[in-house]
Formats: sequence, C-alpha cells, structure tokens
Amino acid sequence: MTKHELKVKPIENGTVIDHIPANNALQVLKILGLPKEGTNVTLAMNVSSKLGYKDIVKFENRELDHTEIDKISLIAPDATINIIRDYEIVAKDQVRMVNELNGIVKCTNPKCISNTEEPIESKFYLVESNPITVRCHYCERLVQANEIYNQFE
Repeated sequence: MTKHELKVKPIENGTVIDHIPANNALQVLKILGLPKEGTNVTLAMNVSSKLGYKDIVKFENRELDHTEIDKISLIAPDATINIIRDYEIVAKDQVRMVNELNGIVKCTNPKCISNTEEPIESKFYLVESNPITVRCHYCERLVQANEIYNQFE
C-alpha cells in the first residue's frame, strides 16, 4: 500500500452507496435515519474519482428497500447502490429520481389534507430535479429541497 492509498475494510454483508455528490453523505445518512445503535457505518467523503469528487457510505448487515432508495434519490439522484453478500457484489442498481414520491415527504401546508387525521399518505410529483422541487398532489404546494432536507433532521 502506498502512502496515498485509501484503505477501507471490505464488508461481508450489507450495502455500499457510491457516487454520492461530494459533501452529501451526511444528508444521505440523515434521510435513512442512520447510524443506529448496532449498525456499523463507514463514511468516505470527498474521495477523488474520474468525474471529480464523491462520497461513499457503507453499512453492514442491512440492505435498502425501495422506499429508502427513493429517499436517496432526493439527495443523490446519480448514486449507485451495491448489495454485498459474502464480500461479493450480488446486485448493483442505479438510483433514479422518481417522478412520484409516496409517503416520503410531508407537505409544508398545515391545511393540506395529508396533514390531517385522515388516513391519507402524502403524494408528490417531481417538478424540478436540480435543485429538487416537488408538488403536493392534494394542495399543489411546491416544496423545495431545503424544506425536504429539514424534514429528516
């Protein structure tokens, strides 16, 4: 190993999120509600890559579901999700910004029906991907990226 190599221990089973925009790994962890006690998380930030700089997140003994991948698309729409089993990549998926978000984002309009006692799941449509802007299905309120990120703090 040369003095400039980054050495990170491989994980036996779990998930690696690669190609996160530089300095956004902490937001990805926040939106996923990680780290939790008992979850081993490895974080690499501002790692040099062919296209500039990126962040990488690894967590052991946990695989992401589709809702969590949709959440990641709000922070890192070009990220790659690698599922690791027995130290091998068994699945590799590209995160894609979805056109419809169900039950992930809360409407910022306190009078929206999705914020009442009615059993209605929030539903948003993508208006703009950079920066993220979504529109509520019920009241048509536009919700901006910073309002979305604040919901996961």
